[in-house]
Amino acid sequence: MSSSSSSGLTDTMEAVKYFINKVVESTQLILEEEENEEVSSQPRNRNPHIERDRERANQRLVDDYFADAPLYSEAIFRCCFRMSRRLFLRIADDLAAYDPFFTLRPDARGKMGFTTLQKRTAAIRQLAYGMAADAWDEYLKMSERSAR
Repeated sequence: MSSSSSSGLTDTMEAVKYFINKVVESTQLILEEEENEEVSSQPRNRNPHIERDRERANQRLVDDYFADAPLYSEAIFRCCFRMSRRLFLRIADDLAAYDPFFTLRPDARGKMGFTTLQKRTAAIRQLAYGMAADAWDEYLKMSERSAR
């Protein structure tokens, strides 16, 4: 091996050692800063809670499509859901009987969650249109995680 290639290898090894030392130093500084941070008694949430007014969203859904005299006709319902209202309700009832997720129950905070109708509507419309789960936030006031 020539001395120039040996010298190049030594220089590369020194550069790698220097880089590794800098990474270790940076990591230690970050860990020390985290240890020195004031510890809160509140648990850290990934996302802050957003009050979405589930009740009003449910009432709008009922008024628009499922009331005795809904705002939208059967033809518009069929266009929006790609099925008749009667078939939709039959599928929705089968979903609720199959999986308890589709029933109204309290969430982790003890607050009543989304209604059975809201959950079934989000699921069936996602299947009908292949839309993203977060597309229902504005109408159903449902987060992406809940809609998924």
